[in-house]
Amino acid sequence: MDGILFNEQQRFKQWWLWLILLAINATLLFGLYKQLFTQEQFGANPMDDSTLLIVSAFTFAISILFFCFRLDTRIDEEGVYVRFFPFHLSFKHYSWANISNAAVRQYNPIREYGGWGLRFGLFGKAYNVSGDYGLQLIFPDRQKLLIGTGKPEKLKKALENISPLKR
Repeated sequence: MDGILFNEQQRFKQWWLWLILLAINATLLFGLYKQLFTQEQFGANPMDDSTLLIVSAFTFAISILFFCFRLDTRIDEEGVYVRFFPFHLSFKHYSWANISNAAVRQYNPIREYGGWGLRFGLFGKAYNVSGDYGLQLIFPDRQKLLIGTGKPEKLKKALENISPLKR
């Protein structure tokens, strides 16, 4: 890990997201218990047992997926490395030679990119999981990539130490 100037690992930590997922999963677990074990119908218009099992399994899988989401960012003298797991199994590398500009900036995740995650918006592509600060990369073809960060001050200091960016 020598030569790494910045390293960050982020996960979804919005309390409201976890509260929603917990409420949905708890409701479905209660419904499964009530319908499968006590033989009582769950709800005013109950699903059949197999549909309830499928919906519950799908919802649990989505919750596990959100738990597994992870944004890894690494910066060194060679460039920026980013991985949005599980969509990217290995790091994507953006060489400083292929970056016209790199700066930390505050942004509006909902207005600019439609929220958090792996996003495509009017302002380019974004990898973000929380917060409203990110590393804005601009490439020679004017395409943009924003990589969210929870450590904007550390990232700014790391960028100051990158020799290809010192002009």
